[in-house]
Amino acid sequence: MTLTAAADGSALGNPGPAGWAWYIDDDRWAAGGWKHGTNNMGELKAVLELFRATEGIDDDLLVLCDSQYAINSITKWMPGWKAKGWRKRDGSAVLNVDLMRELDEAIQGRRYRFEWVKGHVGHVLNEAADARARAAATAFQQGRDPDTGPGFGTVSRSPIRVTVPAETALFDFDDQEPPLREVVLRLTDEEHTRLTRRAREAGVSPEELLRRLV
Repeated sequence: MTLTAAADGSALGNPGPAGWAWYIDDDRWAAGGWKHGTNNMGELKAVLELFRATEGIDDDLLVLCDSQYAINSITKWMPGWKAKGWRKRDGSAVLNVDLMRELDEAIQGRRYRFEWVKGHVGHVLNEAADARARAAATAFQQGRDPDTGPGFGTVSRSPIRVTVPAETALFDFDDQEPPLREVVLRLTDEEHTRLTRRAREAGVSPEELLRRLV
């Protein structure tokens, strides 16, 4: 399956109070920003936080952006910059290098593609992300905390069931019980993300990793 999301940035004054946002639907979106930043910072940060929020999913990710700078930085220029020690072809330093480094790490092992969409023409997802990024920038301009949104969701995912030997030391099972026990875990998205990342690093399924931990 493919998960589609829009990512956008906003800066009032550019540079000035700045915001970022990614948006999937009204139940899954996030926003933030800075007291002083640029539009390009917002564009990159929105994509970065989208990848971070969806780290634990196994779906392909389609990222809609109205920023050619963000798309080209990630899909075209970043490998060359990284090979040159985060320097451009002329030897000058890459702008927003901290965000670039974090993005380079966040996209590793992910299945994704970007699609450019024209901004401010009524594209539903893009407009939703733009409105939230602009609202975050406005909040910083006015000295308020921005609405950071619900994130990717805090509702527990489908339970993970792990069958473990009954004699496992972690559990005090009666000898008369069956030799195997099924343990059901309900994880938040944050917990599931951490579990999935560790399982990927170990080269096993999340269920197998849990068996090893038990």
